[in-house]
Amino acid sequence: MSVLVTGGTGFVGSHLVRVLLERGEQVRCLTRSASRLDNLKDLPVEFATGDLRDLDSLSKAVKGCKVVYHCAADYRLWCKHPAEMYAVNVKGSDNVMQAAFDAGVERVVYTSTVGCLGLNHNGTPANEDTPVTIEEMIGHYKRSKFLGEEIVSDWARRGLPVVIVNPSTPVGEMDIKPTPTGKIIVDFLRGKMFGYVETGMNLIDVRDCAEGHVLAAEKGRVGERYILGGRNLTLKDMFDALASVTDIASPKMKVPHWVAETYARLENFWSIDIARREPDVPLESVKLARHKMWFDASKAVHELGLPQNPIGRALERAVTWFREHGYV
Repeated sequence: MSVLVTGGTGFVGSHLVRVLLERGEQVRCLTRSASRLDNLKDLPVEFATGDLRDLDSLSKAVKGCKVVYHCAADYRLWCKHPAEMYAVNVKGSDNVMQAAFDAGVERVVYTSTVGCLGLNHNGTPANEDTPVTIEEMIGHYKRSKFLGEEIVSDWARRGLPVVIVNPSTPVGEMDIKPTPTGKIIVDFLRGKMFGYVETGMNLIDVRDCAEGHVLAAEKGRVGERYILGGRNLTLKDMFDALASVTDIASPKMKVPHWVAETYARLENFWSIDIARREPDVPLESVKLARHKMWFDASKAVHELGLPQNPIGRALERAVTWFREHGYV
């Protein structure tokens, strides 16, 4: 029997496909007609054309599969039509769970995000049980993923054998879009980072993140959340790590949050209302930067055996890949 991966053409999903193939699995990937297949080039995978908003296409894709990895999501910190994001991240996730339930699959792994979790106001790393409400979700992406995760949890209570994973910030090669974090790396390589704000994030090697998905399918407890995280760093720490694997100096100027937010508001007004294009610095990303997104992944490490490889190696691979593929 096969395993189905939604979002297999993306950053985390394409690494997950590789982990599954290395384990001898027959992999089927759900793709849209317009999907870029660069990350899956020359891999022995089966493609099923479909859409998360189309239950019939999902039912056909799931047929004959024993495990479903639902990695696909609309991941943007700015979108012109937010309803599209909710259609994919909320209703689309409900459709995947419905299709998996109807097909009687053995296990489902749902890719959520640490953005759906609570934060400790004292700055200490949060975990899967840190309290949070939807009112604390900043922006449509986090809100849509929060609502999507609630739906998935409800499916677990209804008997679907689903495990939830909450990746932190994956870094590494094949960040094709790139993700918002990948864009930070690209901007650093282009010499566009003249300063930094006081913020923090939890970085994980994307290969470890992909491995964590498979470990969740094998060892995870139904209905449980598992943070797939690695090392907690400030943004300045990340720039210093990038400087150590490149010939580019780390920015030294610390920018106050109010300055960054004022600039973002002006830039967003110009880009969205005047130039009619996507902003270079989404206001949502600056608002998020007011909080240190630090997390404790010990539950996944102890229960699943989540690898914790050095972040420096992942950053170095990301730098090499972006340079070799013309992003810089």
